Amino acid sequence: MSAGWNTIESDAGVFTYLLTNLGVRDVQFEELIALDADLLRQQAPIYGVIFLFKYPTGEKPSHTPRDGSFDYEAAENLFFAAQTIQNACGTQALLSVLLNKEGEVEIGEGLREFREFTGAFPSELRGEALSNSELIRDVHNSFARSSPFISEEQRLATEDDDVYHFIAYTPLNGVLYELDGLQPAPIAHGACTPDQFPDKVIPVLQRRIERYPANEIRFNLLAMVRDLRIKAQEIGDQNMLYQEEQKRKAWRWENALRRHNFVGFIGEVVKGVAGEKIKQGDYDKWIEDAKVKTRTRYEEKKKAGQDVEEVGA
Repeated sequence: MSAGWNTIESDAGVFTYLLTNLGVRDVQFEELIALDADLLRQQAPIYGVIFLFKYPTGEKPSHTPRDGSFDYEAAENLFFAAQTIQNACGTQALLSVLLNKEGEVEIGEGLREFREFTGAFPSELRGEALSNSELIRDVHNSFARSSPFISEEQRLATEDDDVYHFIAYTPLNGVLYELDGLQPAPIAHGACTPDQFPDKVIPVLQRRIERYPANEIRFNLLAMVRDLRIKAQEIGDQNMLYQEEQKRKAWRWENALRRHNFVGFIGEVVKGVAGEKIKQGDYDKWIEDAKVKTRTRYEEKKKAGQDVEEVGA
């Protein structure tokens, strides 16, 4: 049996270096903090956006989408893959944009060969090929957060679980498409050129968010754009170039940390500190001091009128 797909975070640094490690050049992701067309336009050129949202597990399949219309012909002419495995939807969403941008973006030899190999496949078989691609799966899994508490063999989600899903939006052949591997075909949202994309996609995203209760805020939006260091160099903005280089440095550090779990290390540190306190005869005093500090914080919060739970003496 082939190895499974692990969960990865919806993070600009993760997605940027995931593509880099797949051989893609001059592409990065930027997180958008607001649904604002002008904010999105500032990142131009924009290849598409990746949207993360809480998936309604109890929702029944439909022959017509709630917004837009299925374009079954586009399912044959574009790169569109059915989602056939859990935990791969983030990578599948970004590839749904990227593999439709060959000619605009240097996608690298590995992905080019994969696209050519699956070009004549129906969407279901494309999804199976993607799920079984060792290259894509291994790079994807290299960005999973290391944890000793999560098994790779995860159970299927139920209606009681919080399940999150990634989909992509991109302008292709003069049409704004929603690419969702759980749907039977790409969903067309009307005419759209690359220049119109910021103004066209924001209302579609707003309508989707409006389906949820007002207190639901768990959404994330990432824009796939050209490497912003190139723009900084083209316009001669040294400050922007420095900021982008610092951003990349921070992303590399964060991605390195994701590959390690520190539970064992922390456990050894705690054991070492406790052992040293016992050795010095300070262990009981150390525990009592901690209790006093906890009690003091509790009393301070209580006086400030904050809701607190009773703590042990």
